[in-house]
Amino acid sequence: MKYTLPELYNYSFAHYADLLSLGFIGEDSYSYAELEKEVDSVIDLLEQQGIQKGDKVAILSNSMPNWGISFFAMNFMGVIAVPILPDFHTSEIANILKHAECKGLFVSKNLYHKVKTFDSKVLKFRILVDNFNEIKTGEDVEEVAVRFKNPGLKNQSKDKYKVQENDIASIIYTSGTTGSSKGVMLSHKNIAYNAYHCKSIYQVKSTDILLSILPLSHSYENTIGLILPVINGASVKYTKSPPTPTVLMAALQEVKPTVMLAVPLIMEKIYKGKILPEINSKAITKALYKFAPTRKLLNKIAGKKLHQSFGGKLEFFGLGGAKVSAPVESFMKEANFPYAVGYGLTETAPMLCGTTPFNSEFQSTGVPMEGVEIRINEPDPLSGEGEVWAKGPNVMLGYYKEPELTKQVITADGWFKTGDLGIIDEKGNLHIRGRIKNMIVGSSGENIYPEEIENVINTYPYVLESLVIERKGKLVAMVHLNKEELEKKFHELKEKKDEMEARLEEMLKEIQLQVNATVNKFSQLQLVTLQTTPFERTPTQKVKRFLYS
Repeated sequence: MKYTLPELYNYSFAHYADLLSLGFIGEDSYSYAELEKEVDSVIDLLEQQGIQKGDKVAILSNSMPNWGISFFAMNFMGVIAVPILPDFHTSEIANILKHAECKGLFVSKNLYHKVKTFDSKVLKFRILVDNFNEIKTGEDVEEVAVRFKNPGLKNQSKDKYKVQENDIASIIYTSGTTGSSKGVMLSHKNIAYNAYHCKSIYQVKSTDILLSILPLSHSYENTIGLILPVINGASVKYTKSPPTPTVLMAALQEVKPTVMLAVPLIMEKIYKGKILPEINSKAITKALYKFAPTRKLLNKIAGKKLHQSFGGKLEFFGLGGAKVSAPVESFMKEANFPYAVGYGLTETAPMLCGTTPFNSEFQSTGVPMEGVEIRINEPDPLSGEGEVWAKGPNVMLGYYKEPELTKQVITADGWFKTGDLGIIDEKGNLHIRGRIKNMIVGSSGENIYPEEIENVINTYPYVLESLVIERKGKLVAMVHLNKEELEKKFHELKEKKDEMEARLEEMLKEIQLQVNATVNKFSQLQLVTLQTTPFERTPTQKVKRFLYS
């Protein structure tokens, strides 16, 4: 078969015409036949603006049906999409628009303030993605938003474009934990192959309903949360407002999704914010939770309640973008919750490995996807650890305008150096240890993986998140505690600031002692400090380590 996105979309338009595709919660979704007409309309709109194959057009928008329609239209034309993460700062957005030499921009009303003053000789037009009306110079975006939706010409012009497998489909600028943003060039084949062959891990069905809560401008949601369901005739629903806990709970009950994608932090918050407090609220359940047989029973009961709170029909809950902590995975496994863990990077479009619900190896990211090779480069003779290298049709073309940087990460024979440390077990499952850049070298040359120490710290009941760094030769843990739970615990000390601070100091010392009793000698913590505010994170909820090291 030909691995281009138009090839996959056309199959869906032909075979699933009467099924529902994309839509907002509480509103009618487009059928696949209607989706095709909307895509044709936006192609006409881009043609009217003089856009041609190979031109670059950016999308700065929260997730919505029109985000996908804009992206699909560009895919059909061979136009290079430049998705921009909504959380990017104004200066980062300006740099991307300039660096990518974007000729046009689709922007949502709520994010227009970030580009209102942006000026460029290259950028020729701005289109309000909410209704596909052009925002002309000096026009108020609020007026454009209430104007009648642009109907387009709908002249079925998309099939005249000849898109090839190695044509660039999108340039995605990463927001890494190191602070550097690079433009990842993904070809049609990279993305189409990845989306199509995800079926070797899990087969999405035309009867599936997916609730989308992650940013579509990230490769994870773009490929797995949008393209994958669309090429299989499934339905995708979006929230109109940001998916806060209140919005999300209501959405789950209305949509009753069968498939969802999330980052591990969401499940960690549920486990630490809902499950554990409920168990610890009664002396009997708190005591019983310490013993494996009764803990498993309590987790199973909690799992049934959790499944109902997710709408009761969930079959696949995909977790990716960061490592799942051991306590949270233990809970999900014992609760019979249909979680699955995936591993990949923007540079691999993104999926490399994955697990399936009820069939995962604990703390692993599963086996390689069909057509993908994974190897551990120069493994340590004793531990088997080494850098994870990947090879396959989903490996990026390179970094935009960065040939030397591309050569550093892709070998002459096509192996991509992920920058992750890992091992492969006897069953072929990949286990990620951490990022090479995060690794701390001890005084005697030992390799210390901060993520593994953080996993131990995060098992402590009142810890929400932690970060282990090296500071003046010492191993230091920064710990962010659950303020609400602590206030309940120390209710009588709420007005006594000195005594409260003393209790917190005791708790930090206790954490240090417990961790040091668990980890190896060279991973011992010399200091544990209180982090009073949440750590700043990337869109996939990994801590931006460069801000704290």
